[in-house]
Amino acid sequence: MQRTRRWSLAGASFGAGLGLLVGAGLLTAVSVASVARPRSAPPRLEATHLPPLLTAAGEPVVLRYDVYCVGADDPAAACDAGGIVYARSGDSGPFQPLPLRLDPGALEGRYAVHVPESLARSGFSYYAVLRDARTGVSTELPVGAPDALERSTPLAPSAAIVRLGGHVFGSVRDADARVVSAGWGDGSGDVGLEERGPDATPIGASSFDVDSAGRVTVLDEAHRRLLRWSPGTSAPDAVSVPVSGTIADVASGPGGATYVLDSGGRGSHTVLRAFDARGLERAAVQVGDQAEAVRAGPEGPVVLEPQSARWSSPGPRGAGGVGRPLGGALRLIVYRPEAGEVRVATVTDSGSVARAWRIESTTAVGEVQLAEPDGRRLVVVLRVYDERHAEFVALVLGSSGVEQQFSLDASDWAETAPLGRFRLASGSLYRLGSTPRGMFVDRYDLGVS
Repeated sequence: MQRTRRWSLAGASFGAGLGLLVGAGLLTAVSVASVARPRSAPPRLEATHLPPLLTAAGEPVVLRYDVYCVGADDPAAACDAGGIVYARSGDSGPFQPLPLRLDPGALEGRYAVHVPESLARSGFSYYAVLRDARTGVSTELPVGAPDALERSTPLAPSAAIVRLGGHVFGSVRDADARVVSAGWGDGSGDVGLEERGPDATPIGASSFDVDSAGRVTVLDEAHRRLLRWSPGTSAPDAVSVPVSGTIADVASGPGGATYVLDSGGRGSHTVLRAFDARGLERAAVQVGDQAEAVRAGPEGPVVLEPQSARWSSPGPRGAGGVGRPLGGALRLIVYRPEAGEVRVATVTDSGSVARAWRIESTTAVGEVQLAEPDGRRLVVVLRVYDERHAEFVALVLGSSGVEQQFSLDASDWAETAPLGRFRLASGSLYRLGSTPRGMFVDRYDLGVS
């Protein structure tokens, strides 16, 4: 059963879908020789796929799918999976079927197909129909296909090339200001800390955000509250919120609104919660359990599922797609094709690239912690690492390449949300950090855009 209700928060509205899960009971047989047994789960397919979001001229484009058969009556039976990718040039016209083949050089369950150069060079949209020949079960990827499609966009040769070379660890920039600090504890101005054993990383202050007025909001998930520091104040206002108390991401919305992407813990669903300035919950919408980050978009909150690189609005009517919406028919796309390269572009809704950068690094690059426009510039924060070290690299990118570059220490003591460490506000980069004594938020001024 589906129930749909419309919520409105600070001028931004989005649909809230509430799903009711009805469990099946036990199937019993009236027989002396038999006992009641649970009904076996129907077989299904599970698949993951990372689209080649931004392609370079002349490089081969391969679509890869990891496909698994789940819930079959005989777990030992082989998964006889396969499928077809339906691709077309641009966003219109007929689809061309591209059969997937098992990749013998990869781990079990990977299927792939090379995209014809005629499609790749102009950009293409596509979806996949995957099937288990043994059971007849099939599925589409992305969910909602063919009405929802993946897209791949070619970069123009004019894309700015940023060559970082080999990273020199140990030369980090000092912050311009420490704007927030709080100790670990249970006091009114303290932040809660969860310690789960001597070998486990402690958890506390899992995410933060900074609004346009400079107000810092920290999610104190252990105490189920938001701590808000107004500019120039040393003591926060504490606002209780009904969250699960697990690691979560947070974003500031218009009119004092706050969005919390609440994972709910093991066995629970991920829920996007919207609170007003007083901490009253205005909406709670179940989203995909792989969602990892929330940001305020031009029409309300959007969430990121890293496995598919898709940003989507919550609710059954919410729109989703490649890239994070920026407003003005622009989307920001971030793509890491390999450990030593990151590609970033602003793309119009029609698929044309407005600006693009290719960041190349001899040192391995982990996640892209932040990619945010700042007027005419783009601010990017990467994690770089080798076998013994890890640091963050902040880049301020202009039309011709790097305008500023500096390193930041990556040794956070307490665990945070995966993409909860950095925010950009009013021309400054903010960083959430922690030590055995407490948490802090530092500010790095980037100058005038």
